[in-house]
Amino acid sequence: MTHDNKLQVEAIKCGTVIDHIPAQIGFKLLTLFKLTATDQRITIGLNLPSNELGRKDLIKIENTFLTEQQANQLAMYAPKATVNRIDNYEVVRKLTLSLPDHIDGVLTCPNSNCISRSEPVASSFSVKPRDGEVHLKCRYCEKS
Repeated sequence: MTHDNKLQVEAIKCGTVIDHIPAQIGFKLLTLFKLTATDQRITIGLNLPSNELGRKDLIKIENTFLTEQQANQLAMYAPKATVNRIDNYEVVRKLTLSLPDHIDGVLTCPNSNCISRSEPVASSFSVKPRDGEVHLKCRYCEKS
């Protein structure tokens, strides 16, 4: 029996690959983190086979690079994801994600009276792992 090792999603020459995203989370990451706010080509693989996860999503963004801070914000929804920097079709840097201390400008505070909902300020939450879960606390109104 032979194994056919074909790529399921086309390789990119230069850019960022977000791999090992749990299945059904890829679109959420694209939307929440505004990853589509670029004119560069984005390739998405959904429900791809994965030895580790069973099924996974994958996002490739050409000619765009995430900072370590941006990459770590993805850990809220995809804690085991990896962010790879690609140059000339080769992985030149691989980031393993860790939860950030805070997340800014991504989520909306659930408190309708919070200043971040009515004033021109970016939302800001402190991130605390507790009992195997992630807890967020608004910087402005302290709503959890």
